[in-house]
Amino acid sequence: MTIADNNFKDLCSSILSSDNNTLGEKVRPKYADGTESHTKYLNQVFEKYDLSKGELPILTLRQVAWKSGIKEILWIYQDQSNNLDLLKEKHNITWWDEWDIGDRTIGQRYGATVKKYNLMNNLLDGLINQPYGRRHIINLYQEADLSSSKGLYPCAMETQWSVRKGYLDMTLIQRSSDVPVANAINKIQYVALQMMVARHVGLEPGVFCHYVNNAHIYDRHISQVEELLKREPQGKDGDIKLVLNPEKTNFYDFTIDDFTMENYSPVKPNLKFELAI
Repeated sequence: MTIADNNFKDLCSSILSSDNNTLGEKVRPKYADGTESHTKYLNQVFEKYDLSKGELPILTLRQVAWKSGIKEILWIYQDQSNNLDLLKEKHNITWWDEWDIGDRTIGQRYGATVKKYNLMNNLLDGLINQPYGRRHIINLYQEADLSSSKGLYPCAMETQWSVRKGYLDMTLIQRSSDVPVANAINKIQYVALQMMVARHVGLEPGVFCHYVNNAHIYDRHISQVEELLKREPQGKDGDIKLVLNPEKTNFYDFTIDDFTMENYSPVKPNLKFELAI
């Protein structure tokens, strides 16, 4: 069993056995039929993976859409865009369409915030010119942006970066995480971001940490989670590898074709989860 599979099982079991839930409370998310989407949840969840030791945070209990997740990262941090047509035409991703604010964008969010404040270039320059500084942060939760337009508030909202003896460590901070659906995608896509940045600044990927302030399971996902908990993981740490093309070094030159996933054979069939919007 991988650390990722073990963490997932422990977290889901803890959430399902917890008394924390939103039943009877007014909630924002709704299902497509208009029904309020309630959750069971835990607060302040933390996971740690040492990439240099082969501890890759990818589930084998279900198929993780790792390529689509990385494409989303390219849209946010390379394209620095909030445009849904670009996301569809360039990266073949449509899962953000539910959050179209009416102009084929997701509002002044994510990539638009990265571009507005030059966050990506500031990070790269800072890591090169002052690697041991303690201010290497990308924060997408900018109040001026949130109040300037409609749109979903960023869930994966901040990354903090630190250099250590030839390694680049990173912590991903999320305000909210849908554990059986988005959580696994967020982990592997931000590991890919960490790998690209590390390559650009001449370091090796080190420790990846993930802090989630509210980790939850939606009420209509409980049966699927119970099925996942019965499954036997496939693979072990060190065997499954996410590999980045060694011929490239510039952050803005990487494409999805520069990533390969080795020895990844997740349990099938995959499960469907109704989206809470």
